[in-house]
Amino acid sequence: MNNLYILAAADVEAEGEVIKGESTEGQTEEIITTDGSNSGADQEPAKPPPGLMQYLPLVLIFVVMYLLLFRGPRKKQQQHKKMVQSLRKNDKVRTIGGVLGTVVDIKDDEITLKVDESNNTKVRVTAGAISKVLSNENI
Repeated sequence: MNNLYILAAADVEAEGEVIKGESTEGQTEEIITTDGSNSGADQEPAKPPPGLMQYLPLVLIFVVMYLLLFRGPRKKQQQHKKMVQSLRKNDKVRTIGGVLGTVVDIKDDEITLKVDESNNTKVRVTAGAISKVLSNENI
């Protein structure tokens, strides 16, 4: 029994190529392709990469995600925590809202800033509200 396999295409044209191969019964089969490519009669099938090499791209993606999404923000949090812990009385600071002031008092998670010298105006903020220490700069 001869089997005829035709690879489907949008427009079947007469320029197809005939490729011969053997069926399981030892008879010759013809495979017709329209793109002129050999359907694998003379080529070996592609082999997957050996062992762990096939997972290498996936591992690299996770490493990059870790570095960008987790390590960077954690490092900034540690730097901010270190900066807040090193605050002392009379340090000049800027808050995340842009308020400039001088540290008057430091309690657990609360920092009192003096923002106006003439009226003796004080503002209490959380430690997370301190953006930058400006001790060496003029306010």
